[in-house]
Amino acid sequence: MLGWFKKKFARKKREEAETPVEAERVTEAAPDTEAEAACPGTAEPAAAAAGAVEGGEEPLRPAPEAEASEPAARPEPVPAAAPPPEPEPAAEVAPPEVEEELEADAITEVPEEEAPGPPAEPSPQEAGSADADVAAAAERAEPEQRTVDVGRDKPRSMFRRLQERLGKTRDSLVHRLDSLFLGKKEIDEQLLDDLEEILITADLGVGTTMELLDAARRSVRRKELSDPQALRKVLQDRILAFLQESDQPAELVMPEEGPFVIMVVGVNGVGKTTSIGKIAAKFVRSGQSVLLVAGDTFRAAAIDQLRIWGDRVGVEVVAGEQGADPSSVVFDGVVRAVADNYDVVLIDTAGRLHTSVNLMEELKKIRRVIGKKLAGAPHEVMLVLDATTGQNGISQAKLFHEAVGVTGLTLTKLDGTAKGGIVVNVCRELGIPVRFIGIGEHVDDLRDFSPEEFVDALFARADGERDS
Repeated sequence: MLGWFKKKFARKKREEAETPVEAERVTEAAPDTEAEAACPGTAEPAAAAAGAVEGGEEPLRPAPEAEASEPAARPEPVPAAAPPPEPEPAAEVAPPEVEEELEADAITEVPEEEAPGPPAEPSPQEAGSADADVAAAAERAEPEQRTVDVGRDKPRSMFRRLQERLGKTRDSLVHRLDSLFLGKKEIDEQLLDDLEEILITADLGVGTTMELLDAARRSVRRKELSDPQALRKVLQDRILAFLQESDQPAELVMPEEGPFVIMVVGVNGVGKTTSIGKIAAKFVRSGQSVLLVAGDTFRAAAIDQLRIWGDRVGVEVVAGEQGADPSSVVFDGVVRAVADNYDVVLIDTAGRLHTSVNLMEELKKIRRVIGKKLAGAPHEVMLVLDATTGQNGISQAKLFHEAVGVTGLTLTKLDGTAKGGIVVNVCRELGIPVRFIGIGEHVDDLRDFSPEEFVDALFARADGERDS
């Protein structure tokens, strides 16, 4: 319809434009009549040409003698081989062609109005309009696509990403240390008191802070340490030592045969199910077959959330009905893992307060059921801690460790807190190794914990370079 409207609208404009041309032709025809009266020899060819125009036929070409005698007075069209006509004859030749086009358009319009036939193919004007719209849409979408591609092509090292995500903790700890040591020429008690406040507010804990300060005072008394800038390096090395003392390779708990069973525990809202999905993605990329078990039958949509992660990663999920006994669901999952020879089994459990005795007893039951079906399982009891909880994470870790024997930690949401010092305090207080740290929402933002990389990113200079 839009193409038809444009066609009619263009034709109307064209008819209005041609009206002055016809009037001009009639005006110019009067002098020609007088000329014909003066020259009776040329009246008959002119009349024949006019009759041919009115009948819609091509005008007859005059004899060569007439062309030689009066070349400028004839309105007939001049062939390509003839000499170029003067402006007045050229203006007179144009109207016959315009009339032919108008008559042809009128003939074409009659069938469309009286008897509409089958749908006709789009006219060239409509096709051109559609092509123009498609091209305009492509031009509008093209810059968007280029922007996305450029964003993907920007290379950025994993260390720089970790450094950026630990920015809040670095601002709370390292930048304040640099401000404290700036301009100081010696280490005195006032400097150590200010240092104590910075370490405690960064959630390193009272015990860890006092041990760091005692080591610094001993070095000062022995004249081994006098430069405040050197004290920064001492603190960095000592924090790294705390992390390395509890670091144990995960291969120590891998079974000799059968699936590797990981039981994931933690309080409500720390990110257990999300961490399970990201850990499963890591095992899948390493070529392992993974089975997820939805042991959280209490929380609404917990089973659906795990299934979504299973579809996203491409692994199977064993689940029961909402409100079913979690121990029975876990038992069925372990049976299937053994029968189908899976490499890794990740078991989700319901979040529970570490102070609730009944819920902790239920967790102990789940662990016993796993051990009855598969000797030595679970091979890893992973506690997920929210880094934003601070020192409360120490209490959680202690009570969960007493109930089920925690063997590894996953600290999530480190990118959104200034209390990243909890990592150091947990390792020192409990001696439990940290397996993973979460620094974002993407799948790759669950990082394998490396003590050296973590400390280097935490104490990195403003320019991004590591301390030597």
